[in-house]
Amino acid sequence: MSDLVVLFNRLTPRLEGVLAHALSGRVHRLLSLNRLAETDIRGSKVVFALCVGEYGLDSDIVKLLLHLRKHPDCMDNCVAVMLIDGTVELYTKHLAQMFTLAANSAGCFFPGKPLVEATGSLANLTIMSKRLNMSLEDTYLYKARELVDRLLDFSVPSYENPKMLLLHASEKRTSNTLDISSEICARIGQKYTIKEISLRNGQVHDCRGCSYKTCSHFGTTNECFYGGSIVEEVFPALIEANVLMLLCPNYNDSVSANIMAFINRLTSLLIKNTFFDTLLYSVVVSGYSGSDIVAQQVAGAMCLNKTFMLPPRFVLMQTANDPGTAMRAQGITERIDNMANRMLSFAK
Repeated sequence: MSDLVVLFNRLTPRLEGVLAHALSGRVHRLLSLNRLAETDIRGSKVVFALCVGEYGLDSDIVKLLLHLRKHPDCMDNCVAVMLIDGTVELYTKHLAQMFTLAANSAGCFFPGKPLVEATGSLANLTIMSKRLNMSLEDTYLYKARELVDRLLDFSVPSYENPKMLLLHASEKRTSNTLDISSEICARIGQKYTIKEISLRNGQVHDCRGCSYKTCSHFGTTNECFYGGSIVEEVFPALIEANVLMLLCPNYNDSVSANIMAFINRLTSLLIKNTFFDTLLYSVVVSGYSGSDIVAQQVAGAMCLNKTFMLPPRFVLMQTANDPGTAMRAQGITERIDNMANRMLSFAK
């Protein structure tokens, strides 16, 4: 069994109690962030146990982010989850998204839904506590223990002739993201079965925020109130897929409207299905800057929230404006080769 490492910045009484419950009976070692630079944790299963203070950052957390960004192989062959304990109502999710991208870019694999967060009041656990019929405090303990159990039970998957859904809303004549993805697909096509769906081919309604009862009613048959191409074409393809690749040109430091609508509409599909066994990849192209912001958004929505797995270095980010310039960028062929090889490593 892989070594279980718990990385922490500081242990408040609440976080210490939660960790004691989550790790009870589990062989593990506690490692302060101050010692990470001198410790090789590659190949370990890792729990990031982070206490978030009033202002969201402290010197140890900043040092950890710097370490992950400066050492792009320091988490090779790691699988990690995050337990983030807040003292106020803000910053827990923001910190989780930053750490997800930084650790993933350093070689870390994240299972689906790898985050348990607790705000200062525990109010973010209210809905879950009602579903579990537990107090907020007991819900926190239960979810933390479940998170560690899922981490220890997790094994990196492989697939026989994996099926990939390539989803985009781009114009073929002008899209740099499609140029890059076409080169990736050409390299993996002998091992992968690839289905491409364009969300430009028809009107895509965003989620209207139905009641849970209404959403559940449609979700039991893998449908949604609005229907349309999302339900008729995308949902069936996604259920069959082992891999999802999202193409995300940067629109005002966010994914495009149709991709966002797709993400929001997934809520109904998750009533009956989960995507714990589905890998997520992405190509993000920015005309100016901000690819990291979009990549964090994709990882947060699809992995932290929607249960997709995040394989190491899941995203290829490129700055390109005019059509065709992405494929002329310095080093782009090598980076495409590397992403394709990473994807092929999951194919038997």
